[in-house]
Amino acid sequence: MSDNKKFGFWSIVLLGINGVIGSGIYLLPGKAMKIIGPGSIWIYIFDTLLVMSMALCFAEVGGLFDKNGGPYVYAKEAFGEFVGFEVGIMKWAISIIAWATMAVGFATALSKLIPQAATPFAKNLIATTILVGLGLVNIAGVKATKYLNNIVTVAKLLPLILFVIIGIFFIKGGNFTPMFPNGTSGATIGSAAILIFYAFTGFESIAVAAEDMDEPQKNVPKAIIVTMILSSIVYILVQIISVGILGGALAESTTPVADAAKVFMGGFGEKFVAIATLLSIGGINIAASFNAPRSGVALAEDGILPKYIAKKNKHDVPYIAVIITVLLAIPVAVSGTFTQLAMISVISRFAQYIPTCLSVIVFRKRGMKSTYTMPFGSLLPIISVMVSIWLLTKATKEQILWGLGALVIGIPLYFILKWLQNRDAKLTQSM
Repeated sequence: MSDNKKFGFWSIVLLGINGVIGSGIYLLPGKAMKIIGPGSIWIYIFDTLLVMSMALCFAEVGGLFDKNGGPYVYAKEAFGEFVGFEVGIMKWAISIIAWATMAVGFATALSKLIPQAATPFAKNLIATTILVGLGLVNIAGVKATKYLNNIVTVAKLLPLILFVIIGIFFIKGGNFTPMFPNGTSGATIGSAAILIFYAFTGFESIAVAAEDMDEPQKNVPKAIIVTMILSSIVYILVQIISVGILGGALAESTTPVADAAKVFMGGFGEKFVAIATLLSIGGINIAASFNAPRSGVALAEDGILPKYIAKKNKHDVPYIAVIITVLLAIPVAVSGTFTQLAMISVISRFAQYIPTCLSVIVFRKRGMKSTYTMPFGSLLPIISVMVSIWLLTKATKEQILWGLGALVIGIPLYFILKWLQNRDAKLTQSM
């Protein structure tokens, strides 16, 4: 019998969609057009295939475990405690940074409707209020977070669906030529692929809170696949319509979906999309408030971080991890370094994706049977890793430094924590 306090299958799917579809869908179409032209549609398809192959890897390993942690658990079980720690610390750090960034993003989006929200004081106040408020909702229990997540996710998808249904009648075929005005060099394709890839990130968080889900070994694999199929369809259709309506003007647009909506819906369409943007970023904040603390819980439950971090309240919520996450996110949000934080988020994800894809091969060699087995044997994990490495070679040195720098910081931190654990163990034995 399922527990109605936990996330059921469709609630998990909505949580996944909420974590994937966010500000990227409103901001990336113009930037992608500027880099590679109408051919950006094919880059979306390329990234869809890459992310789907990764998602299938996550689905298979997700069917092996029913505890919190997601990528951390997979890396630890496949490659040992040190690699698991590196992936786990990276996951929690990036989750905190991403939540803080989205809280600031909400304040920034709100300033389009309320200009006063753009002042530093107002921005910091709004971001802090979001972090603390959602932290309190989270502490109140999974049930409250589940319902709020479901409502916001459905609400933010409706405007995008309406944009696609109406916008398709205003497409101009001539706007799709030339398809690649800037050429098709490896550098150009790589740059566009990395940029667009940012829009697909977030699906890996679905399995982070497995213990709060109903039948996770059965539902998580299916939810990951359904989430990425639905999200990819929305992304590709929005890009096609944005290119088809705005043409070359899309490359210079900073608010492409709003500008495209204005063409066929007038001023109302522009405001409509602005509100949809707030719903979208608000939804990601809700998903982040749920997922980010549970990245730390998994580390604490395994004794890598202090055990008290995993302590739960009467609502079965890891309230200590929630409080720590909020307290760490607030100074990041107040710092306001949105652009730099976004750069970190793009590259750092591969520190989770690559080990997870490789873990599929390891677990299969051990004879471990998942509730879901991906097709084509080990081909998809290998392709996923090779393409990921290729994309990393197309990133700038600055992106690599900021994106993967946390892995270097994690090395001494791991050995310090191990030394403290060993010291405490010896003190306990001597008493």
